[in-house]
Amino acid sequence: MQVDVIIPVYRPTKKLFLLLDGLNSQTLPPERIILINTEQSYFNILIAGTDFWHRYKNVTVKHISRKEFDHGGTRRRAVKESRAPFFVMMTDDAVPGNRHLIERLVAPLAEGKAAMSYGRQLPNEDCGEIERCNRSFNYPEEPRLKTREDLPQLGIKTFFASNVCAAYDRKVYEEVGGFVRHTIFNEDMIFARHLIDRGYAIAYEPEAAVYHSHNYTGRQQFKRNFDLGVSHAQYPDVFGGVRAEGEGLRLLKRTCAYLFSVGKPWLVGKFIWQCVCRYGGFFLGKRYQRLPEGLVRRCSLNREYWS
Repeated sequence: MQVDVIIPVYRPTKKLFLLLDGLNSQTLPPERIILINTEQSYFNILIAGTDFWHRYKNVTVKHISRKEFDHGGTRRRAVKESRAPFFVMMTDDAVPGNRHLIERLVAPLAEGKAAMSYGRQLPNEDCGEIERCNRSFNYPEEPRLKTREDLPQLGIKTFFASNVCAAYDRKVYEEVGGFVRHTIFNEDMIFARHLIDRGYAIAYEPEAAVYHSHNYTGRQQFKRNFDLGVSHAQYPDVFGGVRAEGEGLRLLKRTCAYLFSVGKPWLVGKFIWQCVCRYGGFFLGKRYQRLPEGLVRRCSLNREYWS
């Protein structure tokens, strides 16, 4: 079975080597690994003095500038570099959690059960308790196949998916129209909603695991969720009319209970502050068109988008 892996790269660290080594040691190794790197100088600094091109012979690198990067457009461009019937999207800060990642991720696509699948995100060793709970909330141990029949019950979670680790059936990808060309965020969920609306299924495969987590500050949460709100405002056909608010309340209750259970109740205050930052960013992001342009740029995590 032929599978390519596509990874947008920006300011890569040595973790990129762990990612590439993990991919090439898979039970189903990728035919090609396509890196779309933003700013060539950053990449050159990382690989200087290494035997990179000899060590990773199946890696292709395409360089773009920061002004060219777009969450949807860059990935759309990268997919055109691949000819494999299945391709896996990843980010450069995720590391395979086992040797069966690609095999398990592609299985529901090859079997015709789903047109897209996404894997489980496990916390890194340095992950804080709050983020650990968030990971388990969004990426549980149980697999699930989601279709449009789940919309009344799951709401927005029906088409929740992440390009940190996701696989696509190329034939269906082309049929649906691919990733949107210009979006500040959420290109994965926008595409997933289009799949759901066309009657396709999305598979969650917890056995396809990667290590990926962040310890965001309140400010970073605000900026990230501002961009999230912008994407919701720009795509009302995708995010409108589905239940979403209940997920935040469920996460709040679950995380507070978790922090008490692990004997760290003092973190509840920090978590509530993060929730305020998240909600504040999302609230303003959904109303970005009413804000001054300068304020929008300061609130956004992706300033280049507004250029």
